[in-house]
Amino acid sequence: MKYRDAIFATMTLALTSVALAGVVYTDAYSHTAQVEVHGVRALTLVASGDAAVCDPATMLSSNESGTVQQ
Repeated sequence: MKYRDAIFATMTLALTSVALAGVVYTDAYSHTAQVEVHGVRALTLVASGDAAVCDPATMLSSNESGTVQQ
C-alpha cells in the first residue's frame, strides 16, 4: 500500500507539472503576468505617497496631437 501511494503521488506530481508548464507557455498567461506587473508598479507608486503620482492631471497622458487621453 505504501509503494502504491508513492507511485500515485509521483505520477500525479508529474502530470501536474506538465499541465502547469502547458498553462505557463500560453499567450493568455503571458498577458496576465504583464498586466499584473504593471498593476504592482502602479500600486507601489501610489503607496509611496508621492503627491505628484496621485494627481489626476498627471495620470492622463497626452498624445502627439495635443488632445488628452485617459
